[in-house]
Amino acid sequence: MNFQKIGGIAGLVAAGTYLFGIVLLLGVLEPAGYDGEDMVAQAKFLSENQLIMYIWNLVIWILNAIVLVILALAIHDRLKQDAPAFSQVATSFALIWAGLVLASGMVSNITLGTVSTLYALDPVQAGAFLQSLTAVESGLGGGNELAGGLWVLLLSWGALRTKAFSKPMNVFGMLIGLAGLSTLVPAFAPVTGMIFGLGFIAWFAWVGIHLLRN
Repeated sequence: MNFQKIGGIAGLVAAGTYLFGIVLLLGVLEPAGYDGEDMVAQAKFLSENQLIMYIWNLVIWILNAIVLVILALAIHDRLKQDAPAFSQVATSFALIWAGLVLASGMVSNITLGTVSTLYALDPVQAGAFLQSLTAVESGLGGGNELAGGLWVLLLSWGALRTKAFSKPMNVFGMLIGLAGLSTLVPAFAPVTGMIFGLGFIAWFAWVGIHLLRN
């Protein structure tokens, strides 16, 4: 199996990690009492549901970061001859993004274990600690989408000059990139962040299928 096909599989897995996270959050965690606003209640939930939260973190952060690196390098290999400058710069942002996602997952896992220990001693302190670490996690991998937005925007713009991907795919990627950049504006972030996340599910799957077929 050549690296392009491996990259295609990575794209499909990346889309799957997003879908897994959304389905688990909306279908299991929130109905079970996962509350992102009441930090003491959330600390209690984390301490009582460590296993499922570890699995969630492993998939949406750690696994996603790994396949993101593979996909980014496969796309770079595809674009480097016809659009070398765009490919190099875009791939740099992709690797930065993967590093931030990986760091978010590591922070989440450490937070989960520490909060569980603290909650048994002092629930209020556990809630305060969770609030602080949640802000760190959000700043690294969820509060804004600068790195991911720049990656897909630049590579889609560069790919317009090549035949590596179809024009509709490139235009779609640029729109996702602009949505990611607009999350830097707090007033826009709730809506554009959702567009960015849902759009990337479709884009990951689209690119993954394209790499497998071509």
